[in-house]
Amino acid sequence: MEQSILKVDGMSCEHCVKAITNAVGALPNVSQVSVDLKTKTVTVQHGAELSLEKIKSEIEDQGYDIIP
Repeated sequence: MEQSILKVDGMSCEHCVKAITNAVGALPNVSQVSVDLKTKTVTVQHGAELSLEKIKSEIEDQGYDIIP
């Protein structure tokens, strides 16, 4: 298992948490998604075969921005 931590802008409420958790959690080989509104981070536990770009794309598809 790998862990990816992404800084995400635009998250402000429980709806945001649920949207990202459900979308990223539905990707193959994701075992856990944790969203922290205070630190603007999304932590994803996933298999090595799932690319970071795919995770970022899924978050952006939900309307949020990845902070470099």
